Order: sequence, then structure tokens, then C-alpha cells
Amino acid sequence: MNIGKRLRIMREAKGLSQGDIERRSGLLRSYISRVEGGYTEPSLATLDKFAKALGIEPYQLLFQSEGRPQPPKIPSQPSLSKSALKLVKLYENMGSSDRKLLLTLAAKLARR
Repeated sequence: MNIGKRLRIMREAKGLSQGDIERRSGLLRSYISRVEGGYTEPSLATLDKFAKALGIEPYQLLFQSEGRPQPPKIPSQPSLSKSALKLVKLYENMGSSDRKLLLTLAAKLARR
């Protein structure tokens, strides 16, 4: 997948210039041009800035199909308890911000 080409298509579809993206994201216009031209690949943090500037979710930059991507299915295993399976199901249905919050909390609890 050519992420630069995808960024250009999405930017133009929204009627935005590279200068508009520069003002919205804080990224330099010359850098935006290099990304769209395929001369450099942006980091995940930079893709997040592009997504916010375009007013879209970051996953929309990476997935070409319509709708939200489906989370990976975890096969039910007999070794998992019913409460563990319930927790997995709840996690699958969470939004990305809720997942991030839960993982941050778990990491902090693990450090204790």
C-alpha cells in the first residue's frame, strides 16, 4: 500500500491543500509533500497527526474497505474460564480510546 498516495487522495477528497494540513497538524508542508510523493514513510505518531488534520480515524488511513476493521477473533479455548471469555468479549467490543485506557491501567497495575 502506498500510504502517501492514500493521504493525497483523502486530502484532495476533503478539498484541503497541503498548507491546510500543515496548519492543522503542525507538520511542515515540505514534509507532507515528501510523504505524499512517496519519498518518505511517516511514523505511526505522524499518521495520527495526519488523521486528526483530515478529521478521520487513524485506521482509515490503513484500511481501504468500508467500515471499521474487525478486531482479531480469539478462539474460545476450554482452558479459559467463563469470566475470562466474558472479559475477552467485552474487550473486543470496546472502542479504541477505551482499550487504550484499559491497557494503560493494566500496565500501571502490573508495575506495582
